[in-house]
Amino acid sequence: MIASLAVGITFLYASYLDIKERRVPFRTWYPMLAVAVPMAAWTYISMLGGDLRVASGYILLVVVFCLLFYVSSAYFHLFGGADAWALIFLTVCIPLYPLEPYLGYPAIAFFPLTVLLNAVILNLAAPVGILCMNIARGNKAPLRYMLVGFPVDGSRIQDSFGFVMEEFEEQDGRLIRHYISFTDAIRRMFAGERRMYTQDLKRDPEDYREELSLYRKAGTVWISYGVPFIVPITAGLVTAIFAGDIFFGIIGIIMGVI
Repeated sequence: MIASLAVGITFLYASYLDIKERRVPFRTWYPMLAVAVPMAAWTYISMLGGDLRVASGYILLVVVFCLLFYVSSAYFHLFGGADAWALIFLTVCIPLYPLEPYLGYPAIAFFPLTVLLNAVILNLAAPVGILCMNIARGNKAPLRYMLVGFPVDGSRIQDSFGFVMEEFEEQDGRLIRHYISFTDAIRRMFAGERRMYTQDLKRDPEDYREELSLYRKAGTVWISYGVPFIVPITAGLVTAIFAGDIFFGIIGIIMGVI
């Protein structure tokens, strides 16, 4: 519980930083680690003093999950750097449930897995919220884009946070625009190609003068608003501690077990 408290408070602060600045300095984790690592060491020592086979299984899961999070971030760009470190530190510091949650223990009682599953499920609420906002504002686009993005003023695009969802070019004095397909965006991500990030435009406007000019001519530009994943990770952590595994709970309700 001490490690959980330290991690929870730090994740809340990291969420605030990521929403405000889209950046979480690595030093943010230092106080958390100073508290949580000794508690984690105590946990591992206690586990090794019990059933060695069970302890070895948990330690193996910790190593595998940490490697997966690191590789997913460093080589496949599925997580941001701060998100990956948050998941790695969570996995190392809280491998076990700190207390029995309301829904009980799932079939695989590995706490980091529950946090990750909860985060993914809770993150699904973001597209619904974005869609409702677009409908309320009268924004029009193909449904799949209205679920993940919204238009911003092209002349002030650098003041927003998000990835540009459209590409522009001029032909014979006409501005031609089209949406970047999801498959193309995924291909670029796995290829390590940078998508156009609005904060790059703000940091290095001279390098993107042509793009900024096209955005101003376009009037509005659709961007994808990426909710910092540290936010659903934090929500997943809190729900995992008190409620338990949401996916496990849904399955239990469907099967009439819960």
